[in-house]
Amino acid sequence: MERIPHFINGALISDAERFGPVFNPATGDQEKEVALASAARVEEAIAAARAALPGWRATSLAKRTGIFFKVRELLMQRRPELAALLTSEHGKVLSDAEGEITRGLENIEFATGLSHMLKGERSEQVAGGVDVHSVRQPVGVVACITPFNFPAMVPLWMIGSALACGNTVLLKPSEKDPSSAIFIAEVFAEAGLPAGVLNVVHGDKEAVDVLLEHPEVKAISFVGSTPIAQSIYKRAADHGKRVQALGGAKNHMVVLPDADLNMAADAAVSAAYGSAGERCMAVSVLVAVGSIADELVDAISTRMATLTIGPGTDPASQMGPLITAEHRDRVASYVAGAANEGATVVVDGREHEFDSNGFFIGVSLIDHVKPGMKVYDDEIFGPVLSVVRVETYADAVKLVNDNEFGNGVAIFTRDGGAARQFEFDVEAGMVGVNVPIPVPVGTFSFGGWKNSLFGDTHMYGPESIRFYTRGKVVTTRWPDPATSVIDLGFPQVD
Repeated sequence: MERIPHFINGALISDAERFGPVFNPATGDQEKEVALASAARVEEAIAAARAALPGWRATSLAKRTGIFFKVRELLMQRRPELAALLTSEHGKVLSDAEGEITRGLENIEFATGLSHMLKGERSEQVAGGVDVHSVRQPVGVVACITPFNFPAMVPLWMIGSALACGNTVLLKPSEKDPSSAIFIAEVFAEAGLPAGVLNVVHGDKEAVDVLLEHPEVKAISFVGSTPIAQSIYKRAADHGKRVQALGGAKNHMVVLPDADLNMAADAAVSAAYGSAGERCMAVSVLVAVGSIADELVDAISTRMATLTIGPGTDPASQMGPLITAEHRDRVASYVAGAANEGATVVVDGREHEFDSNGFFIGVSLIDHVKPGMKVYDDEIFGPVLSVVRVETYADAVKLVNDNEFGNGVAIFTRDGGAARQFEFDVEAGMVGVNVPIPVPVGTFSFGGWKNSLFGDTHMYGPESIRFYTRGKVVTTRWPDPATSVIDLGFPQVD
């Protein structure tokens, strides 16, 4: 059986005391095993990153830029290979896997502009003969803890910015689909990244605990569920680390009565069921305002009947399996409990039959959902779309703003004034107008509000540069030695 190794100080290391199973979600078969790092192994990787830090920090911006251009070239060339690897371990269809890689490459492209992004500022003659300038310098060794749902994109979002800023990195990917992280690390090495600058350690809580508490790890980037994000934020901050911890979501798509019905229905199906709903930007709540609800539910259910669900390697498949059998059963439990809570199950994905032992489930549509129902309150992270009916625009905004999450939200309307007001009113980090999944392009930054983000900065783009660097201000004076005198007061403006 294939064994997935760690990547430490430029070398693949496959020996371990413990191993975890890696399944093919489309078949349900265990096809690989992954080495799970002990505390000693994690400390070995931290030591490698710490040793590589002075050299990488001193590497010229021009040379760093050249490495990123080469990484982009190699990933573009090998995108089909990486997409196939993603599909085999995550289950998503190949087109979705290639799209994930493309979105990850946006931050690699952003990182090629590091010479501009790391520029400081300068003011001269702030006092007699005194000049002031600022620089941004790396924070040091950075740990990136990434989720199973985007095993290539999220690592590229994190490590691209962290490495560009001159940090060294420990990447701890999900142990459910870990091969992509090794693939990416080897691409960086091929592009010329020195040994020890990027290290990959696989593991579970034992590995994470070391990263959160080790004094040489200066910053933590994390994406996962809200309870874990909150815990990681507190523990890492208690140990004096800089932390950005992105948590869960319950993304609402508000449809006003004047919206283009067909556009809204197409968008709802795509955003709710793409990648089997296993993405933090998936639309999981459709907010139907006023008279549009019945017609919209009918339009969505009609489109759902045409979806093809199957192995991600089948070109005909539009949606693949879920990541594990346990997660599939958890998603199914929400559909099972919805009717008992008073909701109407319009389409029950549990009734879909598959000729496979894979972790498949059909798509579900649940109407007449209300806050307080588990199907509304919890992040399901699967192909389940809830419909909440409200009377007015104000009711819709209140529903969104009362929710504990504030990751992404969308509005569908033909009314520019209503859209502008929604953008102003709504409490969420990312807003789409007739765009169901408003993930920003790489030159902006990604992240939510409220219980969707713990920390002060968002991911990738300009905010990531601030997160992965520290500001330093330098005040200089080069006076004529003949005029030097003792002065115990504050500097005076001449």
